[in-house]
This record gives sequence, C-alpha cells and structure tokens, in this order.
Amino acid sequence: MSSLIYDSALDDQARGAIDFDTDAFKVMLCTASYAPNKATHTRRSDVSGEVVGAGYTAGGEAAVVTVTKDTINHRIDIALAGANWPTSTINARYAVYFKDRGGLAALDELVAVIDFGSNIISTAGLFSLTGSTLRIQN
Repeated sequence: MSSLIYDSALDDQARGAIDFDTDAFKVMLCTASYAPNKATHTRRSDVSGEVVGAGYTAGGEAAVVTVTKDTINHRIDIALAGANWPTSTINARYAVYFKDRGGLAALDELVAVIDFGSNIISTAGLFSLTGSTLRIQN
C-alpha cells in the first residue's frame, strides 16, 4: 500500500482554501481504471473510475480529520479517518480524500490518494478502510 498527497492540497492549504481543522472532508473509492496524477489532479472532477456497487453511495463517505501539533518533535499530524461500507459489494483499488464543499465535484479540492496495491473486494460484506496520517515536519 502506498499513498500520495496531491500537489494542489499543499498549495490550497497555504492559500487558505483548505483548513484541515475546520473543513468537511470525504473519502471515495475508485477502481483500478483511475490513474492518480499528483501534479495535475486538483479537484474531485479530475478523478475517474469511482466504484459502483451495492452498499456504496456515489461521492463517498464523510471522513473526520484531526489535527495534532507536536511541539517536542516540531511537526503537525493530520489524521484522515477511515470509513466503513457495511454489507457492500465493492471492487476498489484506491481511496481518494477530498474537501467536501457539498456540491459540484469541480469545486471539491483533492487531498490525498491511497493505493491499496491491488484490488480489494467485498461481496455482500464489510469493506473497511483504515485511516491515514499526513505529517508536516519542521
């Protein structure tokens, strides 16, 4: 499993478009047909191949984000919560986190993508995504 932070997420944070402490976030699942691009993908509308399946709602699930400041080690941890899709039939390769503006996909800022390394499948069962942490070290 690997992950990447979209270049635009850091830019959006620096310019005030993303506030990890107060904004609403979601996580959506995508099939292997999605080809993440760290440099050019900036909005949810750039993401293709969202999964379709029983127990999955298009647009993803809410993801709680927690920010922790560590003044001893001089870093900020941004914890992106996981999500569960109970009794689902899903075939996914990626999880994509984004800021949820509650409307058009073209307005939702991308944050990060988790690559499971292979397809993960649930058949009328639980699909569970473990959370991930972004670290900014000074």
